[in-house]
Amino acid sequence: MAFLALTIIGLATLKEPLMVKGYYLMGSIGLISSAFTVAKVVRDNQEDEERYNQMFRAKDVENVEE
Repeated sequence: MAFLALTIIGLATLKEPLMVKGYYLMGSIGLISSAFTVAKVVRDNQEDEERYNQMFRAKDVENVEE
């Protein structure tokens, strides 16, 4: 949250036209959005791999018992 507050303060005190401030703001929003998306994809891939490994181990246990 500190990043967001500092970005807003920085944009408010920036002596540039509103168009430039908007460009910087949209760039920051894009970076934040991308970071959340990458984190979600990595987490989902790890969860899928764990589930696959659990299923694979369960099948191995069933085959050994037979």
